[in-house]
Amino acid sequence: MSTSIAVPHSTPEAQGVSSTAIQSFVDAVNANIRNLHSFMLMRHGQVIAEGWWAPYGPQHPHMLFSLSKSFTSTAIGMLVGEGRLSVDDKVISFFPDDLPTEISPYLADMSVHDLLSMSTGHDTEPARVDDDNWARVFLAHPVEHAPGTHFLYNSMATYMCSAILQKVTGMTLLEYLHPRLFEPLGIENPTWETCPRGINTGGWGLSIKTEDIAKFGQLYLQKGLWHGQQLIAKSWVEAATREQVSNRGNDLNNNPDWQQGYGYQFWRCRHNSYRGDGAFGQYCIVMPDQDAVLAITSGVPDMQAVLNIVWDKLLPAFGVAAVPEARAAHTILEQKLATLSIPTVAGKPTTALAARVSGKTFVIEANERKMQSIKVTFGADQDEITLYDETGERPLLCGHGRWVTGSALVHSGTFLGGPPSVVAGSGAWTDDITYEFKVFFRATPYCLIGTLKFDGDTLIAHLSMNVSFGPVLFPILIGHIV
Repeated sequence: MSTSIAVPHSTPEAQGVSSTAIQSFVDAVNANIRNLHSFMLMRHGQVIAEGWWAPYGPQHPHMLFSLSKSFTSTAIGMLVGEGRLSVDDKVISFFPDDLPTEISPYLADMSVHDLLSMSTGHDTEPARVDDDNWARVFLAHPVEHAPGTHFLYNSMATYMCSAILQKVTGMTLLEYLHPRLFEPLGIENPTWETCPRGINTGGWGLSIKTEDIAKFGQLYLQKGLWHGQQLIAKSWVEAATREQVSNRGNDLNNNPDWQQGYGYQFWRCRHNSYRGDGAFGQYCIVMPDQDAVLAITSGVPDMQAVLNIVWDKLLPAFGVAAVPEARAAHTILEQKLATLSIPTVAGKPTTALAARVSGKTFVIEANERKMQSIKVTFGADQDEITLYDETGERPLLCGHGRWVTGSALVHSGTFLGGPPSVVAGSGAWTDDITYEFKVFFRATPYCLIGTLKFDGDTLIAHLSMNVSFGPVLFPILIGHIV
């Protein structure tokens, strides 16, 4: 049972922030950032603004990617607080059956502290695909530097924290955190991916809702205190969020908010702030000097660009005291937040060609994606694009000028990997022979973008993803009517 108390809400003005400033932040996001999915802003423990861009909504969990790391760090901190673990414990002591034949001095010296602070001494991150025993692969990987002296962002180091916790407690990370963190905060139905051996991945794989991210940030802002209960030791919060290792000069893109120091699975930011973050724009930003927390989910390729807007538009808006009530400005802001939407595909709902190709199946020429065929069915108010490959069919519904939800199976050979996913799509004809669509995998940052060009009995399909850990463009697909 959840023991949380509902997060209180307030007007921005009552907490020292103008509605106009928040509107300026939203306008800047809409103008400069594609695919922000949600945000929730808290000040003085109150939610002062929140919004979800359709087809995303407050009830939808979202993949956190590496923001999961901050939750793993929290679990380790709780285990330390229980006296069952020390950050000085040596990593090899937990895995006597998985050690390499020769243990180097650097490996022998590696501690839990080094895992948490991304200073394991590796030059490259250990792989996680060569063996179902990820701990053994990690321990066999060369350690080129003295632990604690060399920063390398290393998701497998976080996985090892999860594996250690499971060794110590006999519980998965998710099971351990349920009564200690998720239930007190009222975080319902969190899910976490596992490795082949049933260990939560730790460095990625957690999915929760936007409000859950905000509550987690508020817990840290309050130094681990939640409604009178000290869930995390204050000393751990302070240790986790201060610089434990320098990461200056390590970011090739020279993004300033990735060079402010690294704690225990938290990044230091400019403006004396800190954050947990995950790929493609998942953020839990804590601003102690402003007594504020900002949670964001998104699907963006440039994470620094989002932070720049936060610092440019929101940071100057935090006043010391309440500002005069501004009902008109607040009403405008509320209306804007209630109608946020990622733009649907612009164009015509149908063309003369639509009826001729509707219901037809186009057999795709041999391709590396192993796509076999595409069937197109065009309707009065929505369309269906069905993709077929060796593992089955994927019907994608696309509304005209609106987002239509459905369900589609995805896997690593075609899209991004994972179980059946709720999807939301929009489509339109951009000229007489070209149909475009967007389909969001709503529990994720991902969007499949397609352009279908019909030339007689031939279909030329251009598919891409909005973001990806690899190439975003698919090879061009060419199909012919059966």
